[in-house]
Amino acid sequence: MTRVAAIDCGTNSVRLLIADIVPGEDGGRLTDVERRMEIVRLGEGVDETGRLSPAALERTFTAMRGYAELIDRHGNRAGHGPIKTRVVATSATRDAANRADFVSGVVDIFGVVPEVISGDEEAELSFLGATRELAELRPARPYLVVDIGGGSTEFVLGSSSADASRSIDIGCVRMTERHLKDDPPSPEQISNAAADIDAALAAVRERVPVDEARTLVGLAGSVTTVAGIALDLPEYDAARIHLSRITATQVHEVTRRLLHATRAERAGFGVMHPGRVDVIGAGALILDRIMREYGFGAVVVSEHDILDGIAWSLL
Repeated sequence: MTRVAAIDCGTNSVRLLIADIVPGEDGGRLTDVERRMEIVRLGEGVDETGRLSPAALERTFTAMRGYAELIDRHGNRAGHGPIKTRVVATSATRDAANRADFVSGVVDIFGVVPEVISGDEEAELSFLGATRELAELRPARPYLVVDIGGGSTEFVLGSSSADASRSIDIGCVRMTERHLKDDPPSPEQISNAAADIDAALAAVRERVPVDEARTLVGLAGSVTTVAGIALDLPEYDAARIHLSRITATQVHEVTRRLLHATRAERAGFGVMHPGRVDVIGAGALILDRIMREYGFGAVVVSEHDILDGIAWSLL
């Protein structure tokens, strides 16, 4: 058994997974020790300014200091010794002119250099994390794994491994800041956002043969939140959401409700994380447009994603 720590720092959130991994001929088993998520909005304003703001950096470092304490508690203080740790940063940090400020802060906190990975690397890790447990459902292959983040969305096609991938700069934070400025957004703003998303989806087809996919697998907070609303859950329940199957009709209806709701109404959904209230409409719209444009009748929702892929990569 190997205990590892994975940190995923995205545009909207920073997440931690401390896990025990047991290798095996069946692919092995990953058992959560600690799984945390904080909304820090690291990418706030990056689409406009090209820089990580001091306030956003400090929010992120504050969350990371807490994670470092947890890693120490579950490592040295629990008798496991130093835990092998990997810190991965994605879209917002890739785009920022001052990403060196982020890198130096992470080194101070964790003692490891964060990897500012490419969109293709992000896609590979997302596929690895999302598909390890799909065998029990026996979904049709190949899969199209879609990871909707804050700044970018990753598309990966494959069966047992990633065969084709593309990362595009549409995400829930980026689309909200670029288009959905009113509360609730106007029909024109929604239309402009949809057109922006559709243009990006057309570009995905240039590298990923999406029509070959037989199962759509959706990852990350926008997708799981839409699923929780579609399932009419009174509060967020990861066990109920994980590996649920949500139809295109359900996704479209939830998207319509979110885009026509005020901020206060969106916050009233029991499954809603406070940090997603402002950007969930854009995230839902991205998922809805993907299903419409690519012709998927349903999406299999996974709670396991790039964070789990990072953990597996440490084995």
